[in-house]
Amino acid sequence: MADPVLYSFRRCPYAMRARLAVAISGVKVELREILLRDKAPEFLKTSPSATVPCLKAGDLVLDESLDIMIWALQQSDPQGWLSMPADGQDLIARADGPFKRVLDRTKYHTRYPDLDPEDQRAQAMTFLNDLNTRLEETPWLFGPIPTLSDMAILPFVRQFAFIDKPRFDAEAPPALGRWLNTFLASDLFAKIMPKPPVWKAGDPPTFISQEILAPQASGRA
Repeated sequence: MADPVLYSFRRCPYAMRARLAVAISGVKVELREILLRDKAPEFLKTSPSATVPCLKAGDLVLDESLDIMIWALQQSDPQGWLSMPADGQDLIARADGPFKRVLDRTKYHTRYPDLDPEDQRAQAMTFLNDLNTRLEETPWLFGPIPTLSDMAILPFVRQFAFIDKPRFDAEAPPALGRWLNTFLASDLFAKIMPKPPVWKAGDPPTFISQEILAPQASGRA
């Protein structure tokens, strides 16, 4: 059977979190970087939604990033990311739903001329302040080690922060800022962010767990 393939786009937060889970799992997965404005035919034939990330493993096709994370961690979860309370799923749902909606309306405010971007930003900060309350007592959302909830949400917090990074750094509550900065400084984040060449048919394969994204043998990101 052919190795699983992950179609990705480096800057997409959905693709980031898929790569995070695949990387930490150590599962051998081929990485194919897609150019969004000129999508490879092989990708379009694979992805039902024509969006990244998309994983193909045998007859299985997953094009939801959270499903890809769970698939990878069900193969191998050496750092226990799946061991989180049920509240973790609720936080992920809030991040993927209401928070992502106001994030987009803040970042791409010119697309929403009838909305006040400052109001959208304030709504986003309400969610981030809720996260901060948790993080005041513990380094990660549910204790001393990261779980799926941290790694599913952090790429979107990063996206929000970089809308205006100096402003975020000035306004973000301390525990939230520490949490994000710990993630951005981690070896794991560094390993998922090198800029790969855009994939085209016939290129030699790049395997996530073997070449650029292999997790460290010990320690936590």
